[in-house]
Amino acid sequence: MAILKFRVYLEEDDAVYRDIVIKHTQTFADLHFAILKAYEFDNKHQATFYRSNDNWQRGREISFEKYDKPYVAPPLIMAETVIGTEIRDTNQKFIYVYDFSKNWTFLVALINVTKEENAKINYPAVSRVEGIGPQQYGTKSLLGDKFADIEEKYDLKEAEEGFGEEGEDGETDTEDEHEEQLGEDDF
Repeated sequence: MAILKFRVYLEEDDAVYRDIVIKHTQTFADLHFAILKAYEFDNKHQATFYRSNDNWQRGREISFEKYDKPYVAPPLIMAETVIGTEIRDTNQKFIYVYDFSKNWTFLVALINVTKEENAKINYPAVSRVEGIGPQQYGTKSLLGDKFADIEEKYDLKEAEEGFGEEGEDGETDTEDEHEEQLGEDDF
């Protein structure tokens, strides 16, 4: 049995991704729920996959259900569509869109195919997590309310590029002069 490894990138930031391993006999619904779990999203919204090419152009739609929207061709249904049937080449790509009002878009790329199934893994499974995923609702960060205080404390807008006035006009301080300026109480 083939095990497929997909890398699921956040469209806006390719440094944030999750690797998901899944059996080729499982459905797109299984992949859909695995992506939501990997990014800690709920499953309360509409979702769809698009078969894609190397340029990330949207092709045939594989939808969670048939939604009340215009379709170029009737969509395939995730629960009825086995992933292996939609793999056209070893670099297959899909676009995954979740919550049509927020339009969360993920780029899904097949990065590995292996025949070795791991008996200890319950497929589908997340095999790698890279970067901090986005918050599904709002902009609450890991720091919570403290983030605004930290952001304000280190606000560098005044010095645009993050540099102050020190050292301008060719001035250079030696270590001794710098220590004299700091004073003894600063150590």
